Amino acid sequence: METETKFSKKDINVPADVPNNMKRRYIDNFMNITRNSGRLMLFSCDQKVEHLNDDFYGEGIHPDDANPEHLFKVGSNARIGALATQRGLMAKYGSDYRDIQYIVKLNSKTNLVKTEQRDPYNGELTTVEEVIEFQKDSGLKILGVGYTVYLGSEYEVEMLRGASKAVHEAHKNGLITVLWMYPRGKAVKDEKDPHLIAGATGVAASLGSDFTKVNPPKKNGQYSKELLEEAVKSAGRTKVVCAGGSSVDVRAFLERLYGHVQIGISGNATGRNIHQKSFKEAVAMCNAIYAITVENKSVDEAFKIYEEGK
Repeated sequence: METETKFSKKDINVPADVPNNMKRRYIDNFMNITRNSGRLMLFSCDQKVEHLNDDFYGEGIHPDDANPEHLFKVGSNARIGALATQRGLMAKYGSDYRDIQYIVKLNSKTNLVKTEQRDPYNGELTTVEEVIEFQKDSGLKILGVGYTVYLGSEYEVEMLRGASKAVHEAHKNGLITVLWMYPRGKAVKDEKDPHLIAGATGVAASLGSDFTKVNPPKKNGQYSKELLEEAVKSAGRTKVVCAGGSSVDVRAFLERLYGHVQIGISGNATGRNIHQKSFKEAVAMCNAIYAITVENKSVDEAFKIYEEGK
């Protein structure tokens, strides 16, 4: 059964680095991006760079996903909080999809250079200043920016510095921030260690981000929603959202998402579990995820939305 979310503007903690003349914009952006729920349903579409074409063409992937416009068609026709992608892809398709709310991914890298070859470094592709200029020129609904940090990489200082600056500049302009926080590098023995994931959310909080995206932790190779409780506490006022990961059974995905919400996770950042489906099924999947994340619906209710929509 659907329950009232009970989230309002007065529940928003406006960071101190948001200037007085930008507080209303920040609050409006926060309410809009969370659809007045305080939780973020993020459609992650940055993988055209991150994973090249591996996630968009091949066995088990619907042919609709081969064309980048598929992402925008889904985002425009489904219920989402925001679509996250690189500025260039947004520039190519955004004019035809002005109804979508966007998050610009500031840094990206491909998966060609492996960790055993070199510790990962995610360099900045665009700046917050350039995003603001793009927003003014295009008129697109750009509500926030995203940035990836690989904790444990020998290059983490550069990425931490870049993320800190991005958060500060974004807040100065009333934008919402999401930090992708991934422990990764030769120094990291277990990328999904629950204590390490909690450390990552704490770093995101220390950088002042509004949201942080992390992978669901595992212990001894096993996942349970309780393992996320430490990460939520460590994040404090920074809201934690979980990555969706590779495509899995739909009901299993929705059950896991529901469990996350019940223990205080503030949303999801889902890519492959949406866009690797046909247009119609991808829209249905978005709507089911939205039902749990934003509308507090049960797994059965969300799965019914998916089944009826696909």
